[in-house]
Amino acid sequence: MPFTHILLALLVVSIWGVNFIFVKIGLESISPLFLCALRFMLASIPAVFFIKPPSDVPFRLVALYGLVMFAMQFSFLFMGMAVGMTPGLASIIMQVQIFFSLLFAVFFLGEKPGFAEILGSLISFMGILLIASHIDGSTSFWGFIFVLGAAAAWGSGNLITKKAKTNYMIGLLVWGSFVAFPFMLVLSLLVEGTASMVATYHRITWASTGALLYTVYASTWVGYGVWNWLLKRYSVSTVVPFTLLVPIVGLLSSVIFLAEPLEPWKWLAGLFVISGLAINLLGANIHHFRVKTVSE
Repeated sequence: MPFTHILLALLVVSIWGVNFIFVKIGLESISPLFLCALRFMLASIPAVFFIKPPSDVPFRLVALYGLVMFAMQFSFLFMGMAVGMTPGLASIIMQVQIFFSLLFAVFFLGEKPGFAEILGSLISFMGILLIASHIDGSTSFWGFIFVLGAAAAWGSGNLITKKAKTNYMIGLLVWGSFVAFPFMLVLSLLVEGTASMVATYHRITWASTGALLYTVYASTWVGYGVWNWLLKRYSVSTVVPFTLLVPIVGLLSSVIFLAEPLEPWKWLAGLFVISGLAINLLGANIHHFRVKTVSE
């Protein structure tokens, strides 16, 4: 991979890591479900009038992608952060999506995990247990559960993406967002009520507006756009390991900009999760290399 493309991968990692801070800022003025609805409204409109849905997959898969990967994942994430999960810890827990993907692939696709995948999962799970054992006033139980649910939704969305096998990722992104928008709007009305939307109108600030725009155009459009561009040119095993840096950026940026306390146990939990991810990815690369060598 050329140095310029490495820089692009690092740009995406930085955008996604810092995104947790902007979500936290947005939640100070906007209720979580309504923030989710606004994000996908802006991510899909007016683009939906100019970009066609993917023609190589059934629209029901596009709709399912939008409901699971976008609506479920980010509503759980936003609610988790709204009720007490800090941006740094949320960025760590979200990386467990890789192991949810592995677990769902075993049950629904019949895939068999190797030794490295099982070992990596156990090590990362130790990090999640460490976070769970430190639930207190700043890290609520429901915040932990909601963010864990967001990671599970992300893992489920990965399987839907794999099943879709579309080459038109921008169409999947836009139309998936368009499906998620009305669903989240109705859910916000039912759960949070119109009073919450009115309160958002009176509370909203330039900071929360800027945070919303960041989640839409930086995290969604630039982040996913560049990431999909890289995935088209390089193997998954080359690009995906860069995501190991997302929780590091998320944790450090939360400490620097939001003064999140950085206790030793947070570093240890992050080390467990990232080490497990690294073992999982390294094991997959070694297996791929062996298969390729044998076939040659």
